[in-house]
Amino acid sequence: MKQLTDQDIANMIGSEFKSDDTTTRRIVRSELQLSKRIPHKNHTPQKHATLDLHQLTEEESWNAIMQLAISGVRTANIITGASGILKIKFQQWARDSLLSPHIIEFHPINNGSFFVKFKKHSNNQ
Repeated sequence: MKQLTDQDIANMIGSEFKSDDTTTRRIVRSELQLSKRIPHKNHTPQKHATLDLHQLTEEESWNAIMQLAISGVRTANIITGASGILKIKFQQWARDSLLSPHIIEFHPINNGSFFVKFKKHSNNQ
């Protein structure tokens, strides 16, 4: 597929094409009220998430849980699996590690999953 050049576009519209016409962009932006239509970049974090730790190493699991804890999510279901080290490690981390200050409470949902309630974090953390 051919890339259109400024000259190709000018030929199609029948006049000289100015690819960087600041005045035109400002007029169009004003008329379309783009500043009101384009959402702000301030992202509101989701309130609930699910994190599945299957197929992750212990280190990857730790990093994923810490990212979730500081993301602004308020609650999460963390799936560790019914057997294996992550089920034990998660409980240890939630009680006695750098993760524990981020957690209000956690409890098992079933034999391989936990419900976690995180502390609220300000946006500038």
